[in-house]
Amino acid sequence: MKALAAPLTVEQYFLEARSKLLDLAAFLDRIHRGESTSAAVTDSRVKKIEKALEVLLEKSGVDRAARIQEIFSQEYDPQWKKPSPR
Repeated sequence: MKALAAPLTVEQYFLEARSKLLDLAAFLDRIHRGESTSAAVTDSRVKKIEKALEVLLEKSGVDRAARIQEIFSQEYDPQWKKPSPR
């Protein structure tokens, strides 16, 4: 499958990306306006979001989606229970 031309990608997906960024900004604003802010900003989930934002801000970013997915993924554990058939 051929990749979409960059200008067409911007045209088709700009508003969706803008909306998601605004949602994220609102989420972070709610954290910083709320009570017990220090507890929230040290929460591992918030730290993962901050790390993902750093990946997004890299100028020469490559495979950003895969790298961000890894930030939110658990390390493989060979002891995980295998699912059984139904």
